Amino acid sequence: ELRKASKRLSCHKRYKIQKKIREHHRKVRKEAKKRGHKKPKKDPGIPSAAPFKEELLREAEQRKQRLEELKQKQKLNRQKEHEKKRKLEAKKNAATIKEKAEGKESSGKSKGKTKKLLNKNSKKSFCRELMKVLEASDVVLEVLDARDPMGCRCPQLEQAVTCSGGNKKLLLVLNKIDLVPKDNIEKWLNYLKKEFPTVAFKSATMMKDKTMAQVTKRRARVDFSETSQYFGSKCLLRLLQEYGKTQDKAIQVGVVGFPNVGKSSIINSLKGKRACNVGLARGVTKSMQTVHLDKQTKMLDSPSIIADPSNSALALALRSIIDPEGSDSADVLEGVNAIINHCSKQQVMMHYNIPDFRDPEEFLSLLAQKRGMLKKGGVPDIENMAKLVLCDWTGARIKYYSQPPGFQKPPPYLTEQKIAEMQEGFNLNNLEQENSTTVQALKHPSPASSIAFQSAGMTNGTIEENKVIEEGSEWGNMETSKEEEEEEEEEEEFTESDDDEDNVEENDVQVTRKAKPGKRQRTPPNSKEQRAGNERSRSLSFSLDKPADEDDAYDFNTDYV
Repeated sequence: ELRKASKRLSCHKRYKIQKKIREHHRKVRKEAKKRGHKKPKKDPGIPSAAPFKEELLREAEQRKQRLEELKQKQKLNRQKEHEKKRKLEAKKNAATIKEKAEGKESSGKSKGKTKKLLNKNSKKSFCRELMKVLEASDVVLEVLDARDPMGCRCPQLEQAVTCSGGNKKLLLVLNKIDLVPKDNIEKWLNYLKKEFPTVAFKSATMMKDKTMAQVTKRRARVDFSETSQYFGSKCLLRLLQEYGKTQDKAIQVGVVGFPNVGKSSIINSLKGKRACNVGLARGVTKSMQTVHLDKQTKMLDSPSIIADPSNSALALALRSIIDPEGSDSADVLEGVNAIINHCSKQQVMMHYNIPDFRDPEEFLSLLAQKRGMLKKGGVPDIENMAKLVLCDWTGARIKYYSQPPGFQKPPPYLTEQKIAEMQEGFNLNNLEQENSTTVQALKHPSPASSIAFQSAGMTNGTIEENKVIEEGSEWGNMETSKEEEEEEEEEEEFTESDDDEDNVEENDVQVTRKAKPGKRQRTPPNSKEQRAGNERSRSLSFSLDKPADEDDAYDFNTDYV
């Protein structure tokens, strides 16, 4: 038989256990002393020898009864509240079920209405708000970028204002004059003042307010000396106030223009503080905003003018219609291609500090290598580099300038009578003197440090809501056409692979495969604009995908016998 394990311990082990137990008890007693925890003493009750013992006992019983009654009342109140909540929740659930049932019946109509009401970012809502500003304003300020003033002018808007017949005035505001050489600004002022009264202006890109004060306290590196300075605001304010006195009423001044020309920043400069939101991205202002300068003048901020898609790639790129983040990389590359082709090549090389390049693709690859924008394997990231370049050109980073036309040819809607009507009520001599003082007060870049640029002329815009084509429908048509093209390509590949018998036929197949990047999009024969756009995209994609010196390079795909 197996014996049980013995419970005998060595003396050393036993004494050790006893010592630990004693230490534990000592620790518990110390903690109890600190807490001051004592056993609750029993209630001795009322002694029998005490007088009025019976009365005291009755009072104690009455107190107990009152406490119990209070507890019961509280319990009943809680139950009633719970029942009320349950009933309300049941009613809400029933209402939601009814709404869902009704919504399923009339889902199409309700969805269409809600989309129309809620979608503030749509092009139609932008046009609607712009027309509100034009109808409500007595004076319209068309803001132009001094680097490309002719490209920022919209003939449709100017025609709508001049031919409205409501004694509306149109003023041109030449903004960002600090980015253009001095001689060039004087030329443009002399050119534009023959058509409309023109004001030279340099707006503040960043105004100090409460939030900015907090930023400056936290970060000492932020410098507002250049960004918070503005010139030409006194001249413009005086001009508007003098016109308001001639009208004997409070005037409303609408500020309109293409994206990123500085509409909201001009209002902030006139107000002297941040009244409107400002940003580099397009579409920050989505609706009409009113800002009171004084009792006589009220400013109306408007969303941007939407450029017509029939414009050239250069106009669409510089007017920020091609959004670098949201749009397709092919559109961004096409925009950068158009910009580089319309600039002086040597000045672009000097500005970016890169060697000579043959085409825009090589320019982007050299710039990406210089700035360290590389993909896996050290391949230059051309797409992201193109987005950065486009952001630089649409923002206020790059200093470029365009020359005014050689001869003055006003548009057909601007007759001599209309020009006289627009100039009536303004003191043009004082305006010319104040413009010269603002130009003299600013620091201008030299022509050597800025890039010479060829303007593409006026940019057509869509003002009427009926003529706007939403992007969703366009993308739907594009996707269907792309699917058809892919099906055609698959059929071509199958037919080619069946006939691969000889080496000569293999070489023919490879030539056709190389030419695939220049896809041919099917267009109706009557649409000239679509045909021109397809030719542009075809030439661009072919130039981007085709390597340089293809005839001299060895083709590893072919089998030479």
